[in-house]
Amino acid sequence: MKPRTRARALALQVLYEVDMVNHPPGEVFQARLNEAPLPDDLSEFARSIVFGVLPLTQPLDQSIANYAPEWPLDQIAAIDRNILRIALWELVAANDTPMKVAINEAVELAKSYGSDSAPRFVNGVLGSLAERRQEIRQALQKA
Repeated sequence: MKPRTRARALALQVLYEVDMVNHPPGEVFQARLNEAPLPDDLSEFARSIVFGVLPLTQPLDQSIANYAPEWPLDQIAAIDRNILRIALWELVAANDTPMKVAINEAVELAKSYGSDSAPRFVNGVLGSLAERRQEIRQALQKA
């Protein structure tokens, strides 16, 4: 697994646990980091994802619901939902990840952590969202 992919995977594990059982994000992040140490730059990258996504969870979810209505949010598997949140955050809030990279990385996470159909699903949803990237970015800025 590529280094930044490992950092995204750690962030995904943290977001998933926080989403499912509402444990304190800082404690979960540190526990995951203790289990799978990362170099400082990758640790900081993972931290920026976790603490970038968490305060925007509702607007990110709203964007997914608005722009991909054929996939009701409450019917999306929790792991896939968190993969989508990370990728959407990278697409619209973090300005250092190219669109193609964010989508490819999300598909890779879906291959590793999701069901057999997750990669295709994540790719399809992100394709829809990527087309609306500017609108979503503006909506997040208002949130």
